Amino acid sequence: MAVCASSLGKVLEVFERNFRDRGELGASVSIWWDGAEVLSCGQGWCEREKQRPWTSRTLVPVYSATKVPSAATLLMALESRGLNEETPVREVWPRFPVMGAVFRHLLSHQCGLSALDKRANLLEHAAVVEAIEAQVPAWNLGEGHGYHPRTFGSLLDEPVRRLTGLPLGGYWREVIAGPLGLDFWISLPETEWPRVARLYPGKVGKDDLADAFYKQLTTSGTFTRRAFSSPRGLHAIHEMNDPHAWSAGLPALGGVGTASALAKFYQAAIGSIESPLTPRVRAALAQPVISGFDRVLLRPTVFTCGAQMDPLDEHGQKIRKIYGPSKLAFGHPGAGGSHGMGDPESGISFAYVMNQMNLSVMPGEKCAEMVDALFSEM
Repeated sequence: MAVCASSLGKVLEVFERNFRDRGELGASVSIWWDGAEVLSCGQGWCEREKQRPWTSRTLVPVYSATKVPSAATLLMALESRGLNEETPVREVWPRFPVMGAVFRHLLSHQCGLSALDKRANLLEHAAVVEAIEAQVPAWNLGEGHGYHPRTFGSLLDEPVRRLTGLPLGGYWREVIAGPLGLDFWISLPETEWPRVARLYPGKVGKDDLADAFYKQLTTSGTFTRRAFSSPRGLHAIHEMNDPHAWSAGLPALGGVGTASALAKFYQAAIGSIESPLTPRVRAALAQPVISGFDRVLLRPTVFTCGAQMDPLDEHGQKIRKIYGPSKLAFGHPGAGGSHGMGDPESGISFAYVMNQMNLSVMPGEKCAEMVDALFSEM
């Protein structure tokens, strides 16, 4: 199933309309198919003062779009020791607080560790690990799932450190990003800091105010608010414009890269290019593990070992199409609107990054319309 020129043209039309009508400042979109990049476009500005033109090589933080590269890194670390997603977490991390959990549970947000009672700073890995080990899970294993927006990083980073002796960002660079030549970093070196665009926060819209998730997110004491507030630190957008955030190597939300690199990663994840990702790792990323109502995002979600998929209704039809029409497609959005995905059925991967953020927890219209356009003739 090929990507037709008219579909790419429609994607570019949406991309241009975003700048003209939707307040886009700087953005990139990348589409790969069958091992080759068939569209790469970057334009706009890295800051409102229009000091640096945005190009396809501009780097930008992508928040939770980091999570699938991070999950792939943990899966590779497990495999390097003859282990896999069915290995008990306590075999690697003896003080992990959820008895009976295997890595499949951890990677699919089932362990009930979305929010921490003990205060810890996101930038202090040892303190976060201590808080995780002291945490009583919010629900029992087997009682559903809830997105782990921030704790997910240390939940992956600690096992990678124990398995490899490296922080997750270092192992990512060594075994995946380096061999694939990916301009995507989970711990950005100082040499690359001048390439990073400045992020700008989104504005609250009527749809945001009406959304149950947003209401809970902005209400003190709710579980959703607690999940998005712990570990503490790096809550304000201006903090993510600090090089300390880029270099910290935060696997849940600290990735910095280009759209082209993120889309190429998904080419590897769906097996369209040769890569270090083994068949078992690719299968773990691509196969659904848990579905149902999400205790944190307050909507139906589906998780694989690290990635999201679109949920289905009782008739087997997609409730939403963040990942296109294929039921096999998977990926992960990032706060503000960044997005990455791969579709094993068509061989297509897609990524979009930008610096003028939205507030929606899922990709907004700027991105969603590009995905719709990409698959409109398939």
